[in-house]
Amino acid sequence: MGSARDERHAAVDAIDVLVVDDDFRVARVHRAYVERLDAFRVVGVAGTGEQALAAVEGLRPDLVLLDLYLPDVFGLDVIPRLRAAGHDCDVMVISAAREADAVRGAVRHGVVDYLLKPFDFEDLRGRLERYAVQRGRLRDTVVRGQADVDRVLAGAAGAAGPVAPVLPKGMSAETAGLIERTLREADGTLSATECAGLTGVSRVSARRYLEHFHTMGTVEVSLRYGATGRPERRYRFLGMGMGMGGERGAGVRASLGWRGGAGGADVAGGEGRGAGGGAGGRRGPDSVVWG
Repeated sequence: MGSARDERHAAVDAIDVLVVDDDFRVARVHRAYVERLDAFRVVGVAGTGEQALAAVEGLRPDLVLLDLYLPDVFGLDVIPRLRAAGHDCDVMVISAAREADAVRGAVRHGVVDYLLKPFDFEDLRGRLERYAVQRGRLRDTVVRGQADVDRVLAGAAGAAGPVAPVLPKGMSAETAGLIERTLREADGTLSATECAGLTGVSRVSARRYLEHFHTMGTVEVSLRYGATGRPERRYRFLGMGMGMGGERGAGVRASLGWRGGAGGADVAGGEGRGAGGGAGGRRGPDSVVWG
């Protein structure tokens, strides 16, 4: 049975997140998604760029989930203002903005990831878990020479680093290789059910391996919407070998153009805005919630 001290220690170790989105309903969904992950804690929500700047000043989050279509400023313009104020929090863009200029600007500003709306919980979870792993590596790195520096830079850039092949507990390299080959040879996308039928493993197992590959950045996911029910997740191999479970970060560049489609059950961010910008003036001061 955990003590109060253990609970306080866990809270200290949690990654504090600020959610920034001008649509309070979307922000609420994003907050709920983040709070489903034990390693993360939402410390506040902001609805404008100015509120985001004030919230970072007051709350000092580790990570900002930043929408780009804000009613007062373009989201990317918030980042240099954060840096000028001395804040070194990481920024993950979560937006419907698909323009190449927006993506290039995000890369120049050093965002840790770029997730296109709409998306579901699994999409965000994979990116947050990958971010947590990389953050831990950067925090614990001891630089003894150039090789250590190269490993840090390779991980930050989302490239394959010289790490030993590792699979989560309960997964086997043989099954991982079988599912990877099946996905490589597929004509288009596969669902977990179709992959299970082709490989002979259970649907639950097939989905677990496919989601692991997605988390590692070697598989993309799209959503297929039917007449009723939840959207079906479809998986496509990206052409980068897993090496039987070896880690590969995705980064911003591997995220481009992966997600689209209409909003649906358990899908966040389907607010229907186009590429031209967000609707201004819809939020009052109550759009920011600290804590």
